[in-house]
Amino acid sequence: MTTAALVLEDGKVFRGEAFGATGTTLGEVVFCTGMTGYQETLTDPSYHRQIVVATAPQIGNTGWNDEDDESRRIWVAGYVVRDPARVPSNWRSRRSLDDALTEQGVVGISGVDTRTLTRHIRERGAMRGGVFSGDALGTVDEMVSHVLASPQMVGADLAGEVTTQGSYVVPPSGETRFRVAALDVGIKTNTPRMMGQRGIETHVLPANATIDDVLALEPDGFFLANGPGDPATTDGPMALTRQVLEREIPTFGICFGHQILGRALGLGTYKLRYGHRGINIPVIDVATGRVAITAQNHGFALEGEPGQRFDTPYGGAVISHYCPNDGCVEGVRALDVPAFSVQYHPEAAAGPHDAAPLFDEFVGLMEEKRA
Repeated sequence: MTTAALVLEDGKVFRGEAFGATGTTLGEVVFCTGMTGYQETLTDPSYHRQIVVATAPQIGNTGWNDEDDESRRIWVAGYVVRDPARVPSNWRSRRSLDDALTEQGVVGISGVDTRTLTRHIRERGAMRGGVFSGDALGTVDEMVSHVLASPQMVGADLAGEVTTQGSYVVPPSGETRFRVAALDVGIKTNTPRMMGQRGIETHVLPANATIDDVLALEPDGFFLANGPGDPATTDGPMALTRQVLEREIPTFGICFGHQILGRALGLGTYKLRYGHRGINIPVIDVATGRVAITAQNHGFALEGEPGQRFDTPYGGAVISHYCPNDGCVEGVRALDVPAFSVQYHPEAAAGPHDAAPLFDEFVGLMEEKRA
């Protein structure tokens, strides 16, 4: 077996075996607590430039199929697992996880004590790291120097690297009831699919779209997608969102889109210590006290306190949801214009479906606007 090493910027080294492609990869090392859904995780553009540590001890049991990708490719910078399945077993499987990583040039490492690694990140925070295998292995000092020379996630403008190069349309599964302009800053395949189930024709626009591009569609609604990077870099999408809000077009944002809407409403952002990544994260609705178990993937958050009301250029707004684990802002709602957003993923796959009705709420906003 080819030996490999995961090297963190603080000098901590975890030894193991090459998994997937061999070579060098650099990125922010984060952990994901999902026990299933590794294919969706790996193909989620929100994980761009991140080395993902799977906390579930065995990964790859169901192989890799041709239906569950959330985008056109694997976006993670690297993958760290403890015990990869030797033989995948699922009727939809077309290849092994190892083969999929190798085919797409994703450098990974297996045989790592992921429990110890996760505890280290929890204590020290997400940090830069690198996976080195085969001929890329060097001395610890050499590998740490490579890691320290890599860019940090703070200030990373990544939406333009994952967005579509041209607009495209995802038709509804039945009769068209609404037309939505969706800004692709890292959109997942399942999002327009779930909107399509509700009669929404989704027009996916690149991250540099203008208000003229949006208005040309005569949309019933505007959607801000998930995506990677530092939300403080999204001046273009934020300006577009403000122009949309001025025209009172019903707006719904998730994850990175939630942070863009929050900035458009005047809130600041900050980097979390190690972020929320997994499919088991509780969220509380301030208005009702109802708890939802959600899927999340974010390393940044909006500033604010649960239930906080604040003024915006478009009227009042409120922090509508929060995470009881750490008080993190999980939802924002405008009170005088039709706009809301959540930090979590209502389109989660694999994951809980507690938040799926948020798409129905978006439909309700568009119906009210028409009335």
